Amino acid sequence: MKYLVVFVIACLAVGHHDDPEILDAKVEVKELAKSTKSWNGRLLPAYPAGQPEVTILKITVPPKTKLAMHRHPYINAGILLKGELTVMTDDHLKLKIKAGDSIVEIVNQLHFGENETDQPAEIVVFYAGVKDKPVTIQQRFDEAEKKQ
Repeated sequence: MKYLVVFVIACLAVGHHDDPEILDAKVEVKELAKSTKSWNGRLLPAYPAGQPEVTILKITVPPKTKLAMHRHPYINAGILLKGELTVMTDDHLKLKIKAGDSIVEIVNQLHFGENETDQPAEIVVFYAGVKDKPVTIQQRFDEAEKKQ
């Protein structure tokens, strides 16, 4: 809940950061990410049709843990709060992030995350999805066979 409150306050501040009558001098705004491309350099897709639904997840990846291969059908972005993560795509692109780093995630491409360290990694991810549709889809066995 506290992350949701922080997110809402940040959105309000950033949305009006150029209006001196609205911005309180005590509020500090730092842009963490702004992009039309995901971390692999590809343009982000158009938003899908349907009722928009925002999902915010705090994900804790235990030490020495590799996540299953998966994809996200919608635009999403996050910030790593603690630890380190390595993201690897199915075409072997690799991104390493550490606490404080933001990420604009890849869309509709298979990838996995891995915590190779001895400490847990915590990331908060914001998904711009569609109501009642999953934000993460795990790789199916038949998809894995096609890649080989």
